[in-house]
Amino acid sequence: MDVAAGKHQLGTQTDRLLVRTGRTGLGAKAGHDLVIEVTRWRGEAVVDPGDPPASALTVEAEAGSLEVREGTGGVKPLTDSDRREIEKNIREKVLHTGKHPTIAFRSTGVEGTPESFRVHGDLTIVGVARPVTLECRFDGDRVRGTATVTQSRWGIKPYSAFFGALKLSDDVEVRFDVGLA
Repeated sequence: MDVAAGKHQLGTQTDRLLVRTGRTGLGAKAGHDLVIEVTRWRGEAVVDPGDPPASALTVEAEAGSLEVREGTGGVKPLTDSDRREIEKNIREKVLHTGKHPTIAFRSTGVEGTPESFRVHGDLTIVGVARPVTLECRFDGDRVRGTATVTQSRWGIKPYSAFFGALKLSDDVEVRFDVGLA
């Protein structure tokens, strides 16, 4: 671990924040598993390697900045038109970005070792705050990790099509890769 103590600015210049979705339902073969990137976000990590509970993390993302990067599976390949339609549905039907333009995370505690640790905090989506845990690990001067977000816990109805035959799984995975040099 080569991380310096202190405040570290995070964001799209050097870091990545991705959302991975899966599909379910009778029509699951018709849909795609997606990798969606949050393209406008910023954050701050306060790191104290000698006292992990003294560390903290805040992140704020523009809900309307999610862009489809990859779609796997499905009967046919994902087209640019499909990507635009998915992004529109995310903004208008899932995240309601006109009313809730920001997604935010604020840590409430850190536990574990520098090699493997958890960041507990409150995630606010569509104006609703719920606790979530980030599973993290250091990789040199970078932190990589994941969190599972169960959409229904935030009052989000997972997207569906074809009269409910094709549904997005309730659980989505958030992945991050951030530098703390």
